Amino acid sequence: EAAAAASDLAVQSVWDFVVKGGVMMIPIGLCSLVALAVAAERLINLRRGAVIPTGFVDDVRSDMKQGRDKALERCNRDASPIAAVFAAAVRRLGQPIDLLERHVTEAGERQMLRLRARLRVLSVIAAVTPLMGLLGTIFGMINAFQTVAVSGDALGRTELLAEGIYEAMITTAAGLIVAIPVLVLFHWGAAMIVRGAVELDAQV
Repeated sequence: EAAAAASDLAVQSVWDFVVKGGVMMIPIGLCSLVALAVAAERLINLRRGAVIPTGFVDDVRSDMKQGRDKALERCNRDASPIAAVFAAAVRRLGQPIDLLERHVTEAGERQMLRLRARLRVLSVIAAVTPLMGLLGTIFGMINAFQTVAVSGDALGRTELLAEGIYEAMITTAAGLIVAIPVLVLFHWGAAMIVRGAVELDAQV
């Protein structure tokens, strides 16, 4: 009987892990999927080739020799952040330098907001999933103590309480399993944005 009970408690697969964790595993699982999607999207859009396409600066400088409209046309065709900043500069060539700098700075700030888009989602998920795990553990322990309280033969049978606590702690583990890599991804994305900002400033 002891061997059978131990076999029932053992986690045999990822799905078994999810099922034993209870209802709070559902929002934790959804958070993990959202974090994965956001991380993949940011990985694509924060790479250097997406922020500053190779050869773009040289092409714009070459187009400027043929006229402002040619350079502006190239900037408008490109969806990269540096193209938006260059477009703001090209449109206002010939204006007072302080006005030109202000418009370029504003364009750069808008692109920084664009680069930070959806990154806050990772921060929220990293903060919320451990709390979800803790809440699931509390629910599980309430159920465990309730089971012991209503059981007529619970006196002296610590395995009844231990089983409930064991399953309840799974949600805490799941919350941390999601939160730790998501927090790393958030700081990685923030570092990529800082690097992109520095390179944008150097090019402009």
